[in-house]
Amino acid sequence: MANLLIISQENEARVELFKRLVREGLECSITSYTNGVRAAITERPPDVILFEVTTKWPDKETLSLIKRMKREGNLQAIALISGEMLNSFDGDIEFDDFLASPYNSGELVLRINRLLHKRRKTAGDEIIECDGLLIDLATCEVTVDDRVVELTFKEYELLKLLAGNRGRVFTRDALLDKIWGYDYFGGDRTVDVHIRRLRSKIEDVNHTFIETVRNIGYRFRK
Repeated sequence: MANLLIISQENEARVELFKRLVREGLECSITSYTNGVRAAITERPPDVILFEVTTKWPDKETLSLIKRMKREGNLQAIALISGEMLNSFDGDIEFDDFLASPYNSGELVLRINRLLHKRRKTAGDEIIECDGLLIDLATCEVTVDDRVVELTFKEYELLKLLAGNRGRVFTRDALLDKIWGYDYFGGDRTVDVHIRRLRSKIEDVNHTFIETVRNIGYRFRK
């Protein structure tokens, strides 16, 4: 699940915004410009920042921090701008999208999802995704429906190989060669054991990813 951080003035409007986004299934946290913006960003780096602009633009320190985070990672920023502030828009302020108030929460969610999709698309070959399963090749993190799955090195390598070649059948000997090396003297039973353990961690009644090809080997379903 994407992690959102709302930076706004302390008022009832931001609480209502928080509630609306949570109802849409998004994970949110809130901070104000005067209370721990740096700590909120650095302690748990968000995927998307929503910064509200009502009577003035964020201070230079906050904008500088957002700019640095965008440069160092995949942070996306959306400005929620009051109509009266549009006239004072500064083209040098970096954000990826904006909405002028009063704004529709449904439209805001669509814009958030668009930015997240764009980020994943930009990551390109560093992300393998299928039906709730996500493999981040940059961090070696595996999640299923946003639940982090702890895998051993061999389990991870098996999953990465199979998922990266969807529909292709690998014999047990081929998997032994690619994952354990040609000089490994263990039998192909090793592959079966690791596949069984891998399945127990990533599959359930709602998810089936790895298929057994009788008398041959395994493949990741298309």
